[in-house]
Amino acid sequence: MNTPERVWKVIVAVGVILAIFLAVLTVKQIKAIGYVGKDTPVMNAISVNGKGEVVTIPDVATFSFTVTENAKTVAEAQGKATDMTNSALKAVRDAGVADKDIKTIGYNINPRYDYQSMVCTPSYCPPSRSVLSGYDVSQTVEVKIRDLAKAGAIFGSIGNLGVQNVQGLDFSVDDMEALRAQARKMAIADAQVKAKELSKQLGVRLVRITSFYDQSNEPMYYGRGGDMVMKAESAVGNATPPEVPSGEQKIMANVMITYEIR
Repeated sequence: MNTPERVWKVIVAVGVILAIFLAVLTVKQIKAIGYVGKDTPVMNAISVNGKGEVVTIPDVATFSFTVTENAKTVAEAQGKATDMTNSALKAVRDAGVADKDIKTIGYNINPRYDYQSMVCTPSYCPPSRSVLSGYDVSQTVEVKIRDLAKAGAIFGSIGNLGVQNVQGLDFSVDDMEALRAQARKMAIADAQVKAKELSKQLGVRLVRITSFYDQSNEPMYYGRGGDMVMKAESAVGNATPPEVPSGEQKIMANVMITYEIR
């Protein structure tokens, strides 16, 4: 076989292969046309909501106090703030609060400036200038009280010491996650009961869970004793400890479960 004939046969073979490929591709495209505009099959499913609720009595109270002192130097301001803070901490510890329930949540040192006006002349009035007059040192401490019977007395004792700012009391449950889990478990059980009842009414069978969504709310408070603010000028002296009822706390869970059905 000579070279021209061999080349011609190769060209013919390639052409045949290309023609077959194009034919197969064309058939696939024609079949695909039949599906254009048709909806994608949707899985049959039902969704149900479930609710769970746990009501409990708060077992801890939390408040914070801030000591702020100023002086000409940082060291002097720190010394004054430390003395006042230590007095407050001693009162808290003497009342039975453990060290693990006392923590500093803020400590700040800031310069203090006085603005002085300059002497003006008939033709010019210079801008006022700032002059460093001292430093402010503040420390904020958070206290957690586990014996709620002492909450009012401890809260009041801090103000009696002359602390400038005492804020709280907020009542809560120490192990909130356990209660949230309990409420969620109740919500899931409620949803499962509703799903079974609905499937019977519809005459279908539950196959499997396809999605789960937790829509749980934050805890609700009743009779809350929080959001009280005590200022030193009104608290100094042997004031009667405030009555601080803790009330009750409601933890709610709301879930949505989607089931595939047949």
